[in-house]
Amino acid sequence: MQHSHLIEKASKLAAQAMEKIQAEKLAPIPENFELWYVYFSGENPEITRAIDILIAAQQQINDERCMELHQRFLSDSTENERVKQAGDRVQSTIKEVNSIVSNVKDATSKYNSTLSDVSEKLESNASPAEIQKAVRAMREGTQDMMQKNVLLEEQLSRSSQAIKEMQRDLEQVRKEALTDSLTNLANRKAFDAEIRRVAKEMEDIGQTFSLVMMDIDYFKSFNDNYGHQVGDQVLRLVARTLIEGVKGRDMASRFGGEEFALILPETNTQGALKVADSLRRAVAGKEVINRNTGDKLGRITLSGGVAQYLPGEDIDDLIERADAALYTAKHNGRNQIAAAPAPGAKKIAK
Repeated sequence: MQHSHLIEKASKLAAQAMEKIQAEKLAPIPENFELWYVYFSGENPEITRAIDILIAAQQQINDERCMELHQRFLSDSTENERVKQAGDRVQSTIKEVNSIVSNVKDATSKYNSTLSDVSEKLESNASPAEIQKAVRAMREGTQDMMQKNVLLEEQLSRSSQAIKEMQRDLEQVRKEALTDSLTNLANRKAFDAEIRRVAKEMEDIGQTFSLVMMDIDYFKSFNDNYGHQVGDQVLRLVARTLIEGVKGRDMASRFGGEEFALILPETNTQGALKVADSLRRAVAGKEVINRNTGDKLGRITLSGGVAQYLPGEDIDDLIERADAALYTAKHNGRNQIAAAPAPGAKKIAK
């Protein structure tokens, strides 16, 4: 995103950002600098609120958490710039094709005029010299048209290839915009869009779906005891297990930090409990090994909460119910799945 501050203010914000980066022992990378610059400027209320919540909860602020916040709140500007660049390439390609087509159109008009002239002379009492001149003009016009057509074919071939490349680029931008860079799971943006789409679809066909919220037990201990690289390894291990465990139209996403979310279309509470427990057991069966040293670091476990969607229910309420069930599982000893009680059959107003 763009920031417009006077030099004095910008210098002060930059100094605050660097001071915070050093105090938290963060990597002095552009993403961290921009995040803290925006935080101290107060120009993005969502970033201010998210970081203030972390500080109030005495949560550790590390590079991974900062990257997550940057991706969630600030990466759109990068994505938009890439889309703009692709759009500029499209416009440039269109202009080039239009220019060649216009030249061919002019040449075709001129060639048609030449042919008409030759035809008139052949049908009249023109002299041999006039007919010879007309035939020569027709031959030259034919050669010119052939050259123009060759140029057009070459340009169309290049344009076709350029458009294919741009389609790939735009698809890559779209994919990256909806993917968590660390785990390769769908990110929060993709989750927000998908859960609303699924809710509408299920209501349209008279079906239901369930939401599963899962959280890594004692994840902070892994980070504190073994470092963030091992913590990232744990997140990727869980992500791979979720990817391997979901089927068909089910969607696994990284909701934030060490919390994951599963959207299970056409699945009721009992079905969602089975899916979640199967994933819980799959994760618990894998041992974490430090890739650098080969040391066995033990096993990790998941706690989860399941909530079945009610017709007309607000999505935020559904997420809140699933989260509440997750914390019930935590409270009851962790490494288990709990179901959220339905708030009654009464339809919840949107």
